[in-house]
Amino acid sequence: MKRRDLFGSALGLGAAAPSALAQAPASAAPADFKIRNGRFRQSIMGWTYKDRMDTLALAKLCKEIGFSGMEGIDRKFYPQVRELDLEISLVSGHGFAEGPCNPAFRQITLDKLREAIQVAHDVNCKNVITFTGMRFDGMKEDEAAKNCIAVWQELMPLAQEKGVTLVLEHLNSRDSSHPMKGHPGYFGDHVDFCVDLIKAVGSPNMKLLFDIYHVSIMDGDIIRRIRQHKDVIGHYHTAGNPGRQELDDRQEINYPAILKEILATGYTGYLVQEFIPTWEDHELALRHAAMVCDV
Repeated sequence: MKRRDLFGSALGLGAAAPSALAQAPASAAPADFKIRNGRFRQSIMGWTYKDRMDTLALAKLCKEIGFSGMEGIDRKFYPQVRELDLEISLVSGHGFAEGPCNPAFRQITLDKLREAIQVAHDVNCKNVITFTGMRFDGMKEDEAAKNCIAVWQELMPLAQEKGVTLVLEHLNSRDSSHPMKGHPGYFGDHVDFCVDLIKAVGSPNMKLLFDIYHVSIMDGDIIRRIRQHKDVIGHYHTAGNPGRQELDDRQEINYPAILKEILATGYTGYLVQEFIPTWEDHELALRHAAMVCDV
């Protein structure tokens, strides 16, 4: 199941009671904030706003704020998003549960990633997301790792031909409070292990999706890991920890320092907002995240 489908069908979070929503802090962005510095190409994972704002309304808001792209949205919206002069920053390949670590999902993973690589090529998108998949009964870790590497290596000639990079996302397995805040049982739950898998594939078309939120939960030491893995990082996601909430004063990640370090590595790819909005003013929450990241 795709992340946006899981979020929409299983959770129904858009129906949160008003009493559960937070007020924006006094330090929130101005109501008319627009990206000024533009040192990052900012994007949004659309599933996070799926039940809070219509996709095209969200696209128009992103354009107004100064975002460069969108991802994590239904492909049927790609033409309209591109008409707004927004790029598709990443194409979804397969679900995080049905990944190549499990031989039962080998063929479906190959088929879905081949299709996604072609879609990415057709919309001039450089990245397709991939996952290891979940642990399973009787799994042997060394064999599961080899299964992942073999699948991705098989896809590299196509990815190179189409000018597309597979980006492997590390997910935390620690948070069991919510199906989209953590993923207990996920095989690739430590970022250094995912980097080892990527290096074993041995192709410039295989990179890491460094999700700052997930790394903070499982491994920490974020700035040093960014320095350590900068050569294999191809995409970044953001969210506040704990709670996968706004980048506000209720969470612990020091985003300004981290973002300056990312820029210092020479990174020129996308920085993607993937927080679940909890403020009453969802539009302001997005403007605030854009402001925090406009270093």
